[in-house]
Amino acid sequence: MYLKMTLAIRKAAEYSNIGINKIDSMLKQPNCTFVLYVGTRKLVKCREFEEYIHTKLVI
Repeated sequence: MYLKMTLAIRKAAEYSNIGINKIDSMLKQPNCTFVLYVGTRKLVKCREFEEYIHTKLVI
Protein backbone atom coordinates (compact mmCIF):
# COMPACT_ATOMS: atom_id res chain seq x y z
CA MET A 1 0.00 0.00 0.00
CA TYR A 2 1.01 3.60 0.45
CA LEU A 3 3.67 4.69 2.90
CA LYS A 4 1.38 7.46 4.10
CA MET A 5 -0.58 7.10 7.32
CA THR A 6 -3.65 8.87 5.93
CA LEU A 7 -5.22 9.39 2.53
CA ALA A 8 -7.61 11.95 1.14
CA ILE A 9 -11.01 10.54 0.19
CA ARG A 10 -10.16 10.65 -3.52
CA LYS A 11 -6.89 8.71 -3.05
CA ALA A 12 -8.63 6.18 -0.79
CA ALA A 13 -11.23 5.67 -3.52
CA GLU A 14 -8.53 5.10 -6.14
CA TYR A 15 -6.66 2.66 -3.90
CA SER A 16 -9.70 0.63 -2.82
CA ASN A 17 -11.77 0.87 -6.01
CA ILE A 18 -14.70 2.09 -3.91
CA GLY A 19 -16.55 5.21 -5.02
CA ILE A 20 -15.87 8.61 -3.48
CA ASN A 21 -19.49 9.03 -2.40
CA LYS A 22 -19.54 5.61 -0.73
CA ILE A 23 -16.34 6.30 1.20
CA ASP A 24 -17.69 9.70 2.24
CA SER A 25 -20.90 8.10 3.54
CA MET A 26 -18.85 5.48 5.42
CA LEU A 27 -16.81 8.26 7.06
CA LYS A 28 -20.00 9.97 8.24
CA GLN A 29 -21.06 6.92 10.28
CA PRO A 30 -20.74 7.56 14.03
CA ASN A 31 -18.86 4.29 14.64
CA CYS A 32 -16.31 4.80 11.84
CA THR A 33 -12.85 3.90 13.14
CA PHE A 34 -10.84 5.04 10.13
CA VAL A 35 -11.76 8.73 9.89
CA LEU A 36 -9.42 11.50 11.01
CA TYR A 37 -10.66 15.09 11.10
CA VAL A 38 -8.12 17.81 10.43
CA GLY A 39 -10.20 20.92 10.88
CA THR A 40 -13.16 20.36 8.56
CA ARG A 41 -11.19 18.03 6.27
CA LYS A 42 -11.78 14.27 6.50
CA LEU A 43 -8.87 11.90 6.00
CA VAL A 44 -8.83 8.10 5.86
CA LYS A 45 -6.50 6.22 8.22
CA CYS A 46 -4.85 3.65 5.95
CA ARG A 47 -4.25 0.77 8.37
CA GLU A 48 -7.73 0.92 9.92
CA PHE A 49 -9.33 1.28 6.48
CA GLU A 50 -7.55 -1.83 5.20
CA GLU A 51 -8.60 -3.80 8.29
CA TYR A 52 -12.19 -2.66 7.82
CA ILE A 53 -12.21 -3.77 4.18
CA HIS A 54 -10.68 -7.15 5.02
CA THR A 55 -13.40 -7.92 7.56
CA LYS A 56 -16.37 -7.03 5.30
CA LEU A 57 -18.06 -9.13 2.66
CA VAL A 58 -20.43 -6.37 1.52
CA ILE A 59 -19.88 -2.63 1.73
